[in-house]
Amino acid sequence: MHSRSSRRGVEAVSAAVLAMSRHLEVREVLQTIVASARELLDAEYAALGVPDDHGGFAQFVVDGVSDEQWRAIGPLPRQHGILAAMLHEAGPQRLADVRADPRFGGWPAAHPEMSDFLGMPVVDGDEVLGALFLANKRGPRPAGGGCAFTAEDEELLRTLAAHAAIALTNARLYERSRELTLAGERARIAHELHDAVSQKLFSLRLTAQAAAALVDRDPVRAREGLRQVAALAAEAADELRAVVVELRPAALDEDGLLATLRTQAQVLGRAHTARVSFSHGKVRALPAAQEEAVLRVAQEAMHNALRHAEASTVTVRLEARGRGAVLRITDDGRGFDPSAVRRAGRHLGLVSMRDRADGVGGALTVESAPGRGTVVEMEVPGG
Repeated sequence: MHSRSSRRGVEAVSAAVLAMSRHLEVREVLQTIVASARELLDAEYAALGVPDDHGGFAQFVVDGVSDEQWRAIGPLPRQHGILAAMLHEAGPQRLADVRADPRFGGWPAAHPEMSDFLGMPVVDGDEVLGALFLANKRGPRPAGGGCAFTAEDEELLRTLAAHAAIALTNARLYERSRELTLAGERARIAHELHDAVSQKLFSLRLTAQAAAALVDRDPVRAREGLRQVAALAAEAADELRAVVVELRPAALDEDGLLATLRTQAQVLGRAHTARVSFSHGKVRALPAAQEEAVLRVAQEAMHNALRHAEASTVTVRLEARGRGAVLRITDDGRGFDPSAVRRAGRHLGLVSMRDRADGVGGALTVESAPGRGTVVEMEVPGG
């Protein structure tokens, strides 16, 4: 009997580790760790906190608490009581009733009642990455009033926390590498723009000034100067176009469209106060030109929502439609009057987005109204 139970535990841990390894973003890894721990140990509640350097938590993920309950609970907890013990002492905590522990510091009014408690630090060498804890084990209470979480539960959670440390470290390294890639890409673009375009524009400005000075006293030379202006402008446009063509992100080739869209949403979410999220269905790979068009439209629509519409929530969704795909960007911003699209179109980049959709055989639709947000939908036919 014990052998079968142990085998089931090992299989459950293996499944949890596989689930963690499928995610690269820190938030997704944290959510998977917490959900896996709660299911593995059959607990009512689970949470994982990643500490910051100011006595609080940079991230705090829960499972078993509804969104409404979480909002009612209020601000993130501070590093105190049992949480502080796990973070600073780097040791497990298994309690029959957390409320009876002398370190217990109380909960907000909306916090669910918890008794049985099992906590485990998530450590990488000497660094404590976070605190993983479970509460209220399901099933009958043990005889004698002891903790419902067993020593075997503690060992399972210790194993899960060890794998969680690896997954969380990998996710942090991945996000850091993506940030460095983005920073490097920006530096490369700035360098190319300076070398390839700004010098042409400088020459164009000087030639235009010279032509303007000659208009009255030497019209022939002025006309020649204007021809040079036109030629330089054409060259500058070609150079700029070449740089833009090169802007197909390396991530699009390396990571694919889904991962690139997710990264774009996360980067914008960190840069703005709005909540930016990305989700997707089972989407087959698209031709390269269509993937790039989808990415550019998503970027433009998210930029509009955050900068012009002042949205507090932006959702990006990509899903299959036939052999192709449909991209939908929804925001709760101030919206606009579609009948005034001729006036607003260029300001909001709608012309550019429609051109991109048309260029790959797709279609773009925009639904909006003042005070009611905006929905941008782009459909591409696939390959």
